[in-house]
Amino acid sequence: MLDFDQAQTLLANAAGPLQRHEDIGLNDAAGRVLAADLTATVDIPPADNSAMDGYALRVADWRAGGRLPIQQRCYAGDVPEPLKPGHAIRLFTGSLLPDGADTVVMQEDTVEADNQVEITRQPAPNQHIRRRGEDTMTGTPLLPAGTVLQAAHVALLASQGLARVSVVAQLRVGILTTGDELVPPGTPRAPEQIYNSNGPMLAALVRGLGALPVHVLHARDTEADLLAAFKTLLADCDLVLSVGGVSVGERDLVKPALATLGGELSLWKVRMKPGKPVALAQIGGKPVVSLPGNPVSAYAVFAMLVSPLVRRMQGRDEIFPPVSLLPLRTEHPRQDSREEFLRVQRRVADDGSGELVAYGHQGSGVISSMPWATGLARLPADVQVNDMDRVPYYDLRHWLA
Repeated sequence: MLDFDQAQTLLANAAGPLQRHEDIGLNDAAGRVLAADLTATVDIPPADNSAMDGYALRVADWRAGGRLPIQQRCYAGDVPEPLKPGHAIRLFTGSLLPDGADTVVMQEDTVEADNQVEITRQPAPNQHIRRRGEDTMTGTPLLPAGTVLQAAHVALLASQGLARVSVVAQLRVGILTTGDELVPPGTPRAPEQIYNSNGPMLAALVRGLGALPVHVLHARDTEADLLAAFKTLLADCDLVLSVGGVSVGERDLVKPALATLGGELSLWKVRMKPGKPVALAQIGGKPVVSLPGNPVSAYAVFAMLVSPLVRRMQGRDEIFPPVSLLPLRTEHPRQDSREEFLRVQRRVADDGSGELVAYGHQGSGVISSMPWATGLARLPADVQVNDMDRVPYYDLRHWLA
């Protein structure tokens, strides 16, 4: 069996970023990956302007108890007159700063009457002024390629006047579930059958990462069905995920099917629990990852091993999300010959610090533990872990996004 870290690195480098790019409208850009570095082409703000509702004046014109004539009322979007000596101009947030003014006094420090204003607090030079280019300046880096665009990035791009942006094309993922015992949800089920939860789950996981599940197919445990399904997925998709049929049973026919299609296995079996039976093959330059059939195992393998590969193929700049160290609450010492990934909840302890609490039943078929868990706690192989020992914590909010 391959150690977990080796397997994770191998899978993450099983394919490079997609070279297909597309130009999309800014309103559709959230969740997409920027295809090229962007440089600012507009100064923001484009001109000096007021950060407050107030008055523009020269500091030298201020006198305690004195009053200044109001030369003009200038709203945001208006062009102010040059400021006359000994005068003030009424401004509002975003109003352009008049030529000749060197400060803005907020209206709370003023008294206006008869078209004159008294400044009740001594002003300081340059106060409450937003200077041209203090946010972004023409020619400076704006966003690097690989950025996953979110609302804040969209705001930044819109401030530059961009209506469209070049992004990496959506990763096309094919999903294949296997097993004669599986039936689709919503259909009658015989006592010896179970509902297929892996197909809908993997489609949701793929969408959660911003990729596109092009096909979600199911094949019976025959080589002919498997070959037909794999051929369809390989023709239409960039990445293929299969679930089940990759162990060593008589009906585990995924490996022979991949070999028939010319697949070269570069990984089979990982020293992790849950999730030992994992295979990686390349067919026609496309990665095929075979996951274990138990839903919990497939879920954990997707989060830990497949999601970095998806992010790599999407061209993201962050392939591996951060991992923190937190104390694990456990009633008894834990130790296994494989690295174990416990389903845990991150909770706030009495002192305000974080701690991890494991789900009571860690069986690989306990699907109810998956929506309960906020993340996975990684326990090292062949090492005893005791109550409140600090262990790596993989937050699923990041590893599945």
